[in-house]
Amino acid sequence: MSALRDDRARFEALDTVIFGVNPAKVDSHKRFADKNKFNFPLLVDEDRSLARACDALKENGTSIQRTVLIIDKNGVVCYRKRGMPPDSELLEAIQKL
Repeated sequence: MSALRDDRARFEALDTVIFGVNPAKVDSHKRFADKNKFNFPLLVDEDRSLARACDALKENGTSIQRTVLIIDKNGVVCYRKRGMPPDSELLEAIQKL
């Protein structure tokens, strides 16, 4: 996610909001965000309901597979990919909206 952190201005220029989601508790998020110098919020998903809805759970049903979603202004998922695609790929998908 550091690339997203470093390229945040490029995403914002396309009227894009970046956030991360993690099942850890809020206190853990703060330490993790501070350690990685994230300049975007991390949302708490302790019950993994968002991960489940985004099909980001691994086969064991508790571990989360990093998954990137781009959701348009109407709430429609228009891009989904497991892993961490390069920012250039994400920016291209956003420009196609």
